Amino acid sequence: MKIVEEMIQDAGDRFWGLLGCKMLSATENKVVISITAGKQHTNSMGIVHGGVLSSLMDQAMGMVAVAAKQIDNCVTTNLNIHYLAPMHQGELIVTAEVIHEAGRSLTTKAEVKNADDVLGCMATASFRLVIPKK
Repeated sequence: MKIVEEMIQDAGDRFWGLLGCKMLSATENKVVISITAGKQHTNSMGIVHGGVLSSLMDQAMGMVAVAAKQIDNCVTTNLNIHYLAPMHQGELIVTAEVIHEAGRSLTTKAEVKNADDVLGCMATASFRLVIPKK
């Protein structure tokens, strides 16, 4: 996916890089990213911080929205998260898919699993295409 590849070309200096994200695969309907969660991703209980997990899902869902519409002007308008199991340091895989499109709006879903295929959290989000002013 060319548009997704272009998004991550300079992403090392952005939030993507701060989180330590890696692209695994991307199509018009599905994006898979990962991080190797370290101590810097954990909270005081030693589990991956919910903010990290929500950011990962938002990132992946935003990328699949961009891939679906082939335009990189897209913003999150709603994000719903369900935390299901604690995630620990190690490899985390985030999968995001488009589940509905209507004009300039898209609805997506995502999930985070660990290397043992344990589902840590899932989310849905709405995105709105932003048409640049001329």
